[in-house]
Amino acid sequence: MKRLVLALQLMTRLPLPALDVDEADFAAAIRWFPATGIAVGLIVAGATGLGLRIDPWAGALCGLLAWVTVTGALHLDGLGDIADAAGAAHGDRSRLSAVLADPHIGSFGVVAIGLQLLAKLVLLRLWMEIFPLWMLVPVAMAARIGPLVWTRWLPPLHEGLASRFRAGWRAAPLILWMALGLLLGFWVPALWAAVILIPLWGLWLRSRIGGISGDGHGAGIELLESGMLAVMVLAR
Repeated sequence: MKRLVLALQLMTRLPLPALDVDEADFAAAIRWFPATGIAVGLIVAGATGLGLRIDPWAGALCGLLAWVTVTGALHLDGLGDIADAAGAAHGDRSRLSAVLADPHIGSFGVVAIGLQLLAKLVLLRLWMEIFPLWMLVPVAMAARIGPLVWTRWLPPLHEGLASRFRAGWRAAPLILWMALGLLLGFWVPALWAAVILIPLWGLWLRSRIGGISGDGHGAGIELLESGMLAVMVLAR
């Protein structure tokens, strides 16, 4: 339970009590990342439902605001950093590291974050016309299975937050979360798209960035969420 709370502290901005943890607890928290997606999905679905009492666009906006607030825009920040690095480094690995380490956001990052927010707003608006809101919960969960794959598959880009999770990786949690995602896919077929989207993002990171970092995890989660929403809406 302590590691689940730690995962929630790392992946959300929920008010949770301080914990006495060691390095092993920190590394093992990655096994609970998909569980944090369940919490995020419940909050987003609830906020969307509240806004829907006004009108569909208000529902979509409330859902988007809840999505950004509960995650503290953490994953959006990663998306912006990765976009800046890919756009400004031009394949130069030393330049890429410098861009990723720069706390300021550039034009590529601004565009990527803006497009992501716009995409989620429109997709949420379309989603609520077709599907029940509870289906957002497994989508958020499945998006956070990605880090369990990328942590093991890709080399760490540098020593940092993401590289510390490798020591806590275990095959059993990944298999269990994947099995749950595939099972839920019978009700929410968009989850099956994660089987393609997760390795695609890993391949892109390997070819363009060279490895995985916290920014890569965050960007991947954002893109998986919007990707699964889009697949579900377009394939209805």
